[in-house]
Order: sequence, then C-alpha cells, then structure tokens
Amino acid sequence: MTERAGIVVPTIGTRPDFLPLALKSIRQAGANAYILLVGNQSFDPSSLIAEGLIDEYLVEPEPGLAAKINFGLRALPSDIRFFNWLGDDDLLTPGSLAACLERMAMPDNPVLVFGKCDYIDPKGAKVWQMPTSRWSVRLLRFGPQLMPQPGSLYSRAAFERVGGLDTSLGWAFDFKLFLDLSKQGNCVFLPRVLAQFRWHPDSLSVRGRRNSVAEASLVRQNNLPVGLRAISALWEYPVRQATYWAGVRLSRRLAVRPSGSGS
Repeated sequence: MTERAGIVVPTIGTRPDFLPLALKSIRQAGANAYILLVGNQSFDPSSLIAEGLIDEYLVEPEPGLAAKINFGLRALPSDIRFFNWLGDDDLLTPGSLAACLERMAMPDNPVLVFGKCDYIDPKGAKVWQMPTSRWSVRLLRFGPQLMPQPGSLYSRAAFERVGGLDTSLGWAFDFKLFLDLSKQGNCVFLPRVLAQFRWHPDSLSVRGRRNSVAEASLVRQNNLPVGLRAISALWEYPVRQATYWAGVRLSRRLAVRPSGSGS
C-alpha cells in the first residue's frame, strides 16, 4: 500500500468560507492524504463528503480543542504512520504534504518534519513569514516558538510515546508537543513554505494572545533543568514581551489595511 499521511481538521462549523479552502489545500498538498473532520453533532458534513473534500466525519466526544485533536488523530486508519492537524481557517501549500511525507519515510526516521509558514490576512494576502530555521529546535527551550505547527508532520509512534497533546493546556499544547517530540528523536527542517496561517480576530491564538504567550512561558520553564528554573525570569520576561507585542503589531498592521488590499 502506498504511504499516505493523515490530517485532522477540528471545526465548530462557524467558518463556512474558510473551511472548504482549508480542505482543498490539503488535497492539493499531495501525499494521498486521509482527511478526517471532527466537529459537533449539529454540523452537516454531507456536502464536503460528496465533493471529496473529506474522507470521514466524526463527532467530538468531549469539549476542548486539544481533546478534539487527540480524538481525531487516534481515530485515523491504523496504516497511517505520519499525521498532523490543520486549523479550519489555515492552508497547506501545494505539494507540501508530499514533501514532508517523503522526508519522514527516510531511513533516519525523524519524529517531526517542519518548514516555513506564511501569515496571511482574512483575504489570503501574505503579511509576514515566521523566521523559521533549523536552529528553531534548539530555541524551543529558551526562546519563542519558531516551529510552525501548520504544515509539519509527526511520527504517530512518537506522538503516542509522549502521550499525545496535553489536554490541560488551552493554547500551548502544540508547543509542548514540539518540546516533547524534540526529546524523542530528530526534528528535520525543510527550507520551503509548507503552510499559511490565517491571522484574524476570531483565531484562537490571536483572540487569546496574552494567555497563549503566558502559557507557553510556563511550559518552557517546566521543561528547563531544575537549576535553571530559578533564574529563568532573566530571559522569560523579555521573551514573553517580545512575543506578545509582535502579535499586537501584526494585528494593528492588519487593522489599518485598506479593505480588499492584497498588498
């Protein structure tokens, strides 16, 4: 059987304009992706199934985004060895999933492949690119998260070894997953844009920016050696401030853009 990747898309059904675009982008990303949509009881997936945009729809068993994603990833067909999730307002770039899958299947058995990510406005225009590089893995423990979750691909076996996503976290569960996976094996950087993250006011990470930054800081500190935790405030405060205000500046930049601007 040809290797394929699994992608879970969690949704609450309130982004009808963005969701089909997200699903189409997964199809165009290659790797014969198996797309599993997870939502609530009231959502009707029939049109998406008819159009071939999803392979399966499951109703979430419990509230909470991390729990919904865990449920979806673990419900993927057993032959799928590599997977990720994608927000229902984000996009994968053409061929990106196929490139990640090819790298994940190489003999050195990486636990994670990640790449660059463009930030786009609600209309799809690029506004920023995360400064991601192969050094982003080492920076995880002491600096901001510069490893984009959209577009990456994980080893299913490694994901289960670390216990999946931490459902006690509301925002930084992807960050903690990267930290956990980085202790399991090789994390490989692909120098190409793999995804587009849509920056808009209704996005969870945008709406809860201050809480997201604070939670990520706690995760970082908890993963430090005990001897460094006592002095971590020396660098954690400036990292938190820089991360938070970078998001504020981006939101302000979008707010002053002319309506319909694509520049």
